[in-house]
Amino acid sequence: MGSAKNTGTAARKARIEEMRRAEQSRERRTRIVKIAASAVVVAGLVVGGVAVVHAQSGKKDSSASDSKNSASGHFVAGADGVNTWKGTLGRTHVTSTVNYPMHPPVGGNHNPVWLNCNGDVYAKSVKDENAVHALEHGAVWVTYNKKASAADVKALATKVKSTPYSLMSPYDSQKDPIMLSAWGHQRTVKSASDPAVNSFFEKFVQGSQTPEPGAACTGGLSQ
Repeated sequence: MGSAKNTGTAARKARIEEMRRAEQSRERRTRIVKIAASAVVVAGLVVGGVAVVHAQSGKKDSSASDSKNSASGHFVAGADGVNTWKGTLGRTHVTSTVNYPMHPPVGGNHNPVWLNCNGDVYAKSVKDENAVHALEHGAVWVTYNKKASAADVKALATKVKSTPYSLMSPYDSQKDPIMLSAWGHQRTVKSASDPAVNSFFEKFVQGSQTPEPGAACTGGLSQ
């Protein structure tokens, strides 16, 4: 009996000791986590303060350079009806409004958030800066003004909805009723049934002009 009792006592002590060690280990981990979290918060405050200072000190220069360095050059008309931009197209992410030299724009500095372009059709005008980011990802942007027929708008919307890496929106200030844009390229088409529509899509949806092929066309801005 005495031997059994001693054995049970020893086992119980062993379990208690094991539990104590486990608790001490948990306490050490908790302290480490708290210390690490505090360090992260402090570092974040320091970095954030520095970033704010830099942002405030460079705000004027950044805003001024957004439009000046966004794009320079001119369109060159091709025999196939596609206008190709000859010059430079900036690719800097900016949060301010960009003054593009062409409308709709076919490239240049743009917003860090792209416009969703997975066959997205927008009923209202979108921001140029977000749409240009979609072009950088290899999308084709279909735009139209009030002169486009309702039948053409409907047919083009159907095509866009079935085509990943494309988007569509109204663009009242453009010079022609229907225009197609890709990064560095643009053309006018006569109607939704114009063979040039399919040719443009085939060549420029994720085409060789794409600065960032395979980049996402979802997970961005929906309007």
